[in-house]
Amino acid sequence: MSDVAAIETFVKKYKDLKTEIAKVIVGQNKVIDQILISIFSGGHSLLIGVPGLAKTLMVNTIAQALGLDFKRIQFTPDLMPSDILGSEILDENRHFKFIKGPIFANIILADEINRTPPKTQAALLEAMQERAVTVAGHHYQLSLPYFVLATQNPIEQEGTYPLPEAQLDRFMFAINLDYPTYQEEVNVVKATTTDNKVTVNPLFTAEEIMNYQHVIRRIPVADNVIEYAVSMVSNTRPNYKNAANLVKEYVDWGAGPRASQNLILAAKTHAAINGKFSPDIENVQAVAEGILRHRIIKNYKAEAEGITDENIIKSLF
Repeated sequence: MSDVAAIETFVKKYKDLKTEIAKVIVGQNKVIDQILISIFSGGHSLLIGVPGLAKTLMVNTIAQALGLDFKRIQFTPDLMPSDILGSEILDENRHFKFIKGPIFANIILADEINRTPPKTQAALLEAMQERAVTVAGHHYQLSLPYFVLATQNPIEQEGTYPLPEAQLDRFMFAINLDYPTYQEEVNVVKATTTDNKVTVNPLFTAEEIMNYQHVIRRIPVADNVIEYAVSMVSNTRPNYKNAANLVKEYVDWGAGPRASQNLILAAKTHAAINGKFSPDIENVQAVAEGILRHRIIKNYKAEAEGITDENIIKSLF
């Protein structure tokens, strides 16, 4: 199948996928799009939202519709790296045997990742970046495709360990999950207070998802679109000569080169799901907020004056 035909098939399957997810998840279209763009781009996502907004249900439903293996890890202050990665035990023949931890799945939900100490947070780093883990000197490859969706609760910060910038940068998207609208909440209550069971049908296989990831990476991008993405990222750095006044005044640190790479990869996927064979500047702008939000470190002045990440990012367009 040619890449053009593959993208045309992908557009149809993506629409079917959204319909399948909508059987369970009411609304949250933008959030679901960003999660799916992240998966088909080969990235990871950080989901920021208060409890009770169906984050776990959303990830579980997406995993079912994609036909992928799903595991949930509840991060707590006493969680150890071995609780995530697995450990070696002595079997009945006095031989060491490796028992795999929950990290060995296609989709991992790292629930409330900021509740666990840095040592355990760091156990995810190698898995996210290398798609492999090292335990007791042995290297274990993770099954592909591999996707980490971490969640953070933005309101209860007591007793939490904020993610370091190096780990935040590993996430392609930081996605803000907001309350549903009034009508969406009415629909949620109607759907979840009966005895009706909804079946989510798997529409993809792991191999198909990886094939589409390769097709998306082969999508050509015009030089002016790449230059636009790199300029946008460069302009988040306050010491850059063309940085906007808002950036110079309210930003301590800007985004690094990984942001430029992620902008182009996500723009390719955004173009593909909309039936385009090459991304343009509008596709870059459509994904910019989620990709830059967690990579811009504001100063105290921005906090004091109520300047949001969105204000700063919109000034870059």
